[in-house]
Amino acid sequence: MNTLVMGGTRFNGLHLVHELVRCGHSVTTLNRGMTEAKLPREVRRLYADRKDHAQLKDVLGGEDFDVVFDISAYVLEDVQSMVDIFEGRTGHYIFASSTVVYAATNILPIDEHFAVDSTPRQSDYGRNKLICEDFLTRAFRQRRFPMSVARFSMVFGPDNGIIDREQRMFMRLLLGRKILVPGRGTTLSQIGHVDDEARAMRLMALNPRTYGEIYNVTGKDYFSDEGYVDTCARAVGVEADKLFVPAEVMDELSGDQRRPLIQRLAPYIHRWDESTVFGMSKLRNHIGYEPEYTFESAVEQTYEWFVSQGLDKQREYDFSSEDELIARLS
Repeated sequence: MNTLVMGGTRFNGLHLVHELVRCGHSVTTLNRGMTEAKLPREVRRLYADRKDHAQLKDVLGGEDFDVVFDISAYVLEDVQSMVDIFEGRTGHYIFASSTVVYAATNILPIDEHFAVDSTPRQSDYGRNKLICEDFLTRAFRQRRFPMSVARFSMVFGPDNGIIDREQRMFMRLLLGRKILVPGRGTTLSQIGHVDDEARAMRLMALNPRTYGEIYNVTGKDYFSDEGYVDTCARAVGVEADKLFVPAEVMDELSGDQRRPLIQRLAPYIHRWDESTVFGMSKLRNHIGYEPEYTFESAVEQTYEWFVSQGLDKQREYDFSSEDELIARLS
């Protein structure tokens, strides 16, 4: 396949580039050239600011690709410009979205037919992803533009630029801090490993069964809040000093979920004690996809990367709000 990866130098895009090259595909990336990245030598690089639509069209207007993987589209104008440029000139356009779009529910697992949340509760990020999805779905239904959507869920792994998730937990454990666990630690969540999700996108490519479809793409197992802490502690090689936060205190704190105590999907939609796990039977049935990483192996591999990059010596966090809560509960 001759492929274009929009982005390609950070986390999801970077791992997708390596997956495509590993499997023998021709890869071109397009970005602003602002981020250093160790790309395979055979990768062709194009440079443009995708927000400058005239420049984007100038750079891509003469290009044809079998598949366009769009990892860096966040607002409607981003996908509109891609459809404008590539309609009739690509065999498949795959858009990276997110499971943050789903509404709260007490029926699990959450499948693709579940309701989404476009109310004021939704983040700008989630609301814009939904707008992009709707535009692409209409383009498929009205003009058969060959699109697919992959909804990722809390992507986990090396090179993650969101450092307030697993990396923050690694540092808590390395510093010997008390680990605050919401309630009884039984709320369930789910992550997907970045390499698994790159493989899923590759398997979707040019498969006519996937055209016009939306898919959940995440991991193979679930973890409780306490299980998250214990798994991270085993990877770090320490025993977690856990402090369970009573339900009434969590309810009181739930208004400020900008930095959850445990990695949490869309805490502005899902309460701290509401599990968020996702069904992937549609993806399995359509392309035979199965994740390779377990949650435990994902944590182990990510922690090894974290240490190998010296991030355990570099990361600094403000734990003052956690300290106040620890003092209150002690």
